[in-house]
Amino acid sequence: MSTAPRADTAATGTPAFPDPRSSACPFGVSPEMRTLTDRGPVSRVTSWGGSTPWVVTSHTEQKTLLADPRLSAVFSHPGFPSPVDPEKAGRATADMSFVGMDDPEHSRLRRMVSGVFTVKRIEAMRPVVQKLTDDFIDTMLDGPRPVDLVQALALPIPSLVISELLGVPYEDHHFFQTNSRTIVSATAGAEARHTAHSDLAEYLDDLVGRKTSAPGDDLLSALAARITAGEITRREAAAMGVLLLLGGHETTANMISLGTLLLLEHPAQLATVRDTDDPKVVAAAVEELLRYLSIVHLGRRRTALEDIEIAGRTIRAGDGVILLGELANRDPRVFPDPDTLDITRDARPHLAFGAGTHHCVGQPLARMELQVIYPTLFRRIPTLRAAIEVEQVPFKYDAVIYGIHELPVTW
Repeated sequence: MSTAPRADTAATGTPAFPDPRSSACPFGVSPEMRTLTDRGPVSRVTSWGGSTPWVVTSHTEQKTLLADPRLSAVFSHPGFPSPVDPEKAGRATADMSFVGMDDPEHSRLRRMVSGVFTVKRIEAMRPVVQKLTDDFIDTMLDGPRPVDLVQALALPIPSLVISELLGVPYEDHHFFQTNSRTIVSATAGAEARHTAHSDLAEYLDDLVGRKTSAPGDDLLSALAARITAGEITRREAAAMGVLLLLGGHETTANMISLGTLLLLEHPAQLATVRDTDDPKVVAAAVEELLRYLSIVHLGRRRTALEDIEIAGRTIRAGDGVILLGELANRDPRVFPDPDTLDITRDARPHLAFGAGTHHCVGQPLARMELQVIYPTLFRRIPTLRAAIEVEQVPFKYDAVIYGIHELPVTW
């Protein structure tokens, strides 16, 4: 997968996509991406293999299309905008479980796991996440300085939490974290990413098999019971396990480290998060960080199954469509002064978790973890600061889930 910029195509006059986030503004949208907004809410780009999919930049049109069943999430459709070789797209769909499916199959599989991520169930886990956070901060305070916040806090907490939910042994975290990094890498080849998927799927398949004979109180055991009942296949269960394991730690870990650095760059807003005893203030801050950072890159990609009229354009059946959440989340018609971080604004209309039937199933868990970790970190270590300049921070320009490779901090 490549995110290298491409020159505009003279024949079409369309701008190139994707274009990497600029090191000149690591927390924002690159100037090149801004030009897509200037072309209107729906326009063409030149992308992988010379294809010319539609790009949707506005908030209103994205929310409408994400709820439109005429757009398909199946990777193997001709015209689907993807860096993956079309003949391998069917294999990629299987790798990604219900993320790459349409209803009714998408909803059938999604319902099997969504009950674990209800707000009520996730809220019951808040004391566990609070204790984990305090324990890891205790270890940080007792250890040497500077310390890498990614390895000391941001990565292990969501990894532990999703491992517990799924029933995955946390002692295997180096294995699944390494493979996850390969899967979301923008520089790894298609075969390397498929191998990482296969290794994780084989690992989860073995776990599901063991849960069949010795079930526990976890999601993989629940899926194993569905296999026994004939509701799903073992391969489907393993694929869902891969999806949830990857999504349950990779995105949240990046939000923890990236959001921490962003708040360190905005000390007044950091102080508000640190000093408040109002959970609504913290919740609003988390929503604004999710909006502002928009860490999922390359957009939510679809194929039109029928002709769709929108914003004065006609998206024809078979056309590829890319919905860019980072631009929707900077839409000034929805978020006034969108390039300003403002934790007091109502950022809840953001599309960081998508919308429609494919919205992120684990969003209650991600929100809760962030609501616990940010204020606890700044209260426990009020003098926390980055040990290097922002210009020296190794941002993940080489990944489709944006974040930070390493964040040395001290106090």
